[in-house]
Amino acid sequence: MLPNKTSKLSVIPLGGTGEIGKNLLVFEYEDSIVIIDGGVKFPDEELLGIDLVIPDITYLEKNRDRIKGLFITHGHEDHIGGLPFILPKLNIPIYGTKLALGLVQAKFQERTPYPESLINILEPGVPIQAGAFKVEAFRVTHSIPDAVGYSLLTPVGRVIYTGDFKVDYTPIDGQDMELGKLAAWGQEGVLALLCDSTNAERPGVTVSEMAVGKALREWFERAEGKIIMASFASNVHRIQQAIDAAADIGRKVCVVGRSMENVVRTAIELGYLKLPDENILVPSAEVGNMPPEKLLVLTTGSQGEPLAALTRMATRSHRQINVLAGDMVIMAATPIPGNEKLVGKTINHLYQIGAEVVTKEMGQVHVSGHANQEEIKLVIRLVQPRFLIPHHGEIRHQVGFRRIGHSLGYADQDIAITQLGSRVELSPNRMEFGERVEAGSVYIDGLGVGDVGQVVLRDRQQLAQDGVVVVVAALSKAKPYRILSGPDIISRGFTFMKEADALIDGAKKEVVNTLERQFQKDQIEWGVLKANIRDSLSKYLWDKTRRRPMILPVLLHY
Repeated sequence: MLPNKTSKLSVIPLGGTGEIGKNLLVFEYEDSIVIIDGGVKFPDEELLGIDLVIPDITYLEKNRDRIKGLFITHGHEDHIGGLPFILPKLNIPIYGTKLALGLVQAKFQERTPYPESLINILEPGVPIQAGAFKVEAFRVTHSIPDAVGYSLLTPVGRVIYTGDFKVDYTPIDGQDMELGKLAAWGQEGVLALLCDSTNAERPGVTVSEMAVGKALREWFERAEGKIIMASFASNVHRIQQAIDAAADIGRKVCVVGRSMENVVRTAIELGYLKLPDENILVPSAEVGNMPPEKLLVLTTGSQGEPLAALTRMATRSHRQINVLAGDMVIMAATPIPGNEKLVGKTINHLYQIGAEVVTKEMGQVHVSGHANQEEIKLVIRLVQPRFLIPHHGEIRHQVGFRRIGHSLGYADQDIAITQLGSRVELSPNRMEFGERVEAGSVYIDGLGVGDVGQVVLRDRQQLAQDGVVVVVAALSKAKPYRILSGPDIISRGFTFMKEADALIDGAKKEVVNTLERQFQKDQIEWGVLKANIRDSLSKYLWDKTRRRPMILPVLLHY
């Protein structure tokens, strides 16, 4: 197929670039759009009260009629967690491997089911025509079964997206990464490679997941009390190895935490998680009646989330399972950037109880699922792309990837460092940036999707830092203007009022003086009156305390 000389392929990251999480990648050619993934990002400590963060899909909603389908690389939360919020707005076909789609459907069951007619299981190696794109999945090795990358054959050339990957020569499920297929495409000619850059700063190669199984077995054999292992719920390979090790030493397994229970149930039903003994799983209600030395608990909470099962066990607030002195807790995950404090707090709770805590620094109970520098170099050499686009990583990871490109002979103009909403335009011999599209983050708070924006977050941060002061007064609404009652000052999170009489009295006088100055005018504008109270009282409190609480005037007029 000869390329149209006037048309370009656009690559637009709406998530997953310049950040870790909420992956969503858009490919656009003329009247055809395909999407890869739709994930979530977990909030950092600045996003007060926010449960999840998903990509802003305003651009996709405006171009819904041109979307030919959404393709899933694998079943991790940062790639599928946003789909229950994204897909109902687009109502488009989705494609993925059996496990990935099974995990997506489990998520939809918690909200509103997605039409079965739009859900399509794909097989690696079988191309799917999606508008102007011929999309073909290829197997990669990662920390979850059925992970794939994608080749997109377009009118301007072939583009390959690795998805999350590492080159694991001893994969748990025996499914090797299809390096030969990448090499074959490289021989045919590849226009651009979009590559996982998460570990681009790390030299060497990533350790095989098989090493974790060996380490887990060694720790399990040393444990005297019950073993509690916290891991990402979707790390099916690690869960499989833990169950196998438990069976070998005669321990039963209890799965705790909603997301962990959902993943384990789905993986068993689809045949991706194999139980060595059909009676090895026990419900959490029976844990209290079992000898602790005969039990392994698989749980969520490896990121120190306040409501996760491990955190509640550590704080003695779980209904059925608590951590006791002598128990072994294995943190089989690494903290996501920003979660280090929460994880550290949980570990301190565990030590205070008297538990033995095992982290990746003490034993190889966690290895990365992402490629280090030498694996990235291998893929680039096999694919031999004309252009490089690092994806799935913060800016430092992208820059680290660019250094790898330099070491292989690529110039700066051949490597695109993108931001959210960047439009990378590709033609057969050229890569350049086009006009940006609307992109960003949508915050999910409880049942609200997108109703909490920067203004609300700024208010929450101000409340958290300096508290709130409410001023209540009743005024006459007709001349002669006067104060009928108050002003009363109510404070929350600002100062302890019983010990701040002088400060509160001064604040009342400041409000009275402000009101009396306004009463001298012929007409009162109530909005202006409130603004003046905020300004004058804010200046007074800053002068006295060097704090800026949120000030809310409540004026009643009779």
